[in-house]
Amino acid sequence: MAEPVPARIAALVHEAGEEPDPDAVLAAFAARQLAAGHRVRGLVALPHEPAPNGKRMVLVDVADPASRYPISQALGPAACGCNLDPRGIADASGVLRRALREPAELAIANRFGTLESTGQGMADELLALMLAGIPLLTVVNTRYLAAWRDFTGGQALELPPRDAALQQWWDACRATPGAAA
Repeated sequence: MAEPVPARIAALVHEAGEEPDPDAVLAAFAARQLAAGHRVRGLVALPHEPAPNGKRMVLVDVADPASRYPISQALGPAACGCNLDPRGIADASGVLRRALREPAELAIANRFGTLESTGQGMADELLALMLAGIPLLTVVNTRYLAAWRDFTGGQALELPPRDAALQQWWDACRATPGAAA
């Protein structure tokens, strides 16, 4: 009987405010894989910066840390809605399209969240990477977990935000290169 093919799509699943910070775990993992010589491409989130109207959110290109993409917009002090900036997200999505063209050994997408759960944001880029069979790693808050499962057809592995779990998944992906997603 053939060995099962490891899932080439994985998400760090977390609750809001849970420690360790999944964004920090993802960023540290990406940095270690780059340092080990792997072609890792994609985006990670920097820690949120306080701003007069809430939080300022910035994504950074893992392969080019000088390339930063602000993805929040100033809506004013009385604003209470989502402050995601569609233009910033569109600009940042180019990093994921480049991961597909190069192609990357591992693609990292900072989040599957508010926009992606409704088919917007970087949903098209995530689907393209999955269809190409490029191992894809992202972060999913439990409030978007049902949408993530629908989006991936239940084909994604759900991991705790722990480095050992990430490394085990990545090692399995590398052991079966080119396997279909």
